[in-house]
Amino acid sequence: MNDKPDRAGDHLANERTFLAWVRTSISVVVFGFVVAKFGFFLRELLRIGGQGATEGRLSLIMGVAFMAMGIFMAIVAVWRYRVTLKRLESGQFEPARGVIVFLGLTTAVFGAILAVYLIITARTF
Repeated sequence: MNDKPDRAGDHLANERTFLAWVRTSISVVVFGFVVAKFGFFLRELLRIGGQGATEGRLSLIMGVAFMAMGIFMAIVAVWRYRVTLKRLESGQFEPARGVIVFLGLTTAVFGAILAVYLIITARTF
């Protein structure tokens, strides 16, 4: 008789959570790429208009920062998956409190930085 009927369900939930983290990290990386490319587009647009282009560098920095955040999220996803797998196997599961709070706050900070950037660049047109 099976002592833990939810064991397979727990492992499948862990895998689904891992895949959600991976999808999110891919989205953040792609978003960073788009932000960086927007800077190149903006620089060319300003060059054609005869204006100096300083916004392109800021977009590149922000885009790379978002890409780094997405890569970091993928690494945390693998780490979190492995930790959860070991805890499920040993029967000592603990929820991820610190990682969730850290990534949530970091995402909020990145969102605020992006909002400020949009306000700054909106004034240039």
